[in-house]
Order: sequence, then structure tokens, then C-alpha cells
Amino acid sequence: MAVESVKLPIFSDLPYFKLKDPYLKDYDINDLMGENGLVVIFTCNHCPYAQAIWPRSIELYNKIKFLGVNFVAVNPNASNPNYPEDSVENMKEYIKKLNIPFPYLVDETQEVAKKFNAQCTPDIYFYNNEKKLVYHGRFDDNWKDINKVTKRDLEEAILKWINNKEILEPQYPSIGCSIKWV
Repeated sequence: MAVESVKLPIFSDLPYFKLKDPYLKDYDINDLMGENGLVVIFTCNHCPYAQAIWPRSIELYNKIKFLGVNFVAVNPNASNPNYPEDSVENMKEYIKKLNIPFPYLVDETQEVAKKFNAQCTPDIYFYNNEKKLVYHGRFDDNWKDINKVTKRDLEEAILKWINNKEILEPQYPSIGCSIKWV
């Protein structure tokens, strides 16, 4: 059953975290932050909603990384034995399969997902360079069919922020599979 992300106050602070990738490399939120911001995506391998936006996320990252906006993906389901597709070992395979160019981290205790009040995969956040939330919502307006996308909400929000314009309002919630809480 699909769930929606919850509405969060704009300009909320970026929660601090330090996580490892599947290869045990540490990532600190301060090191992940780009010159102009950071996109944080709570996601996984098994959810069809998450699977649909993985290629789009990679494409967007490659398109805008030169603007000083970094991406990080966080898997809150990796430690849930009921979802073996989301395991650390399968994350390694997914990274290779999709050639993911940004860190894909393991939220083993799910504490980071809780700090962000993440609800679903994908749950998408864009923080500015002052570590303030400026966008929390859907990736685009058609998760099922990329050919029917008419509004690229996340991309528009990033470009508006970079160009000192107001962020898209209203911000529509992301929709996806519920996080598999342990």
C-alpha cells in the first residue's frame, strides 16, 4: 500500500547524520553538502516507486552536479530481514547495476529516517547551502511513466533555488512504499 511523505516546515534544519555505504566507507552530512545544497533521498531497491525514480535521480544528478548540488541516497530498509532485496549485499549489486554516481548509504538502525520524519521510499528532501529545507516532495508528476511527466518538481525547485527565485508552491508529497520499520 502506498503512503505519502508528511509535510514539513520549510527552512527546517538539516538533521545531522553519519552513515556508512555498503562498502563500509563513512559519510558525514557535512562532507556530503554541496556548495549550493544537498538532495537527500530515502529509498531502497525493492519498491516499484523507488525503482521508477532511480534512473531519473541519476540523470538529474548528472545534469546538475556542476551547479554545486550533491545527492545522497539512504536505505532505511537494509536491516529488515523481511526485505532481502534491500540488504547491504543487494545494495552493492544495485550500485553496480545502475552505476549510481552518488553515495547510497545504509541506515542500519533507521534512526536517520526517524530524524528526517521519512515515511516512504522515495522520500525526497532538498536542503540549501545553509542546511535549511527548501523542498520536500515528489520527484515529478508521474512516477509510473516517464513519458507522461509534465512537471519535474525536484529539478524545478533546485534550479529556482540556484537562480534566487522562490521555490515551487505548493509542494506535492512524495508517494511510495512505506518504510519497513524494524
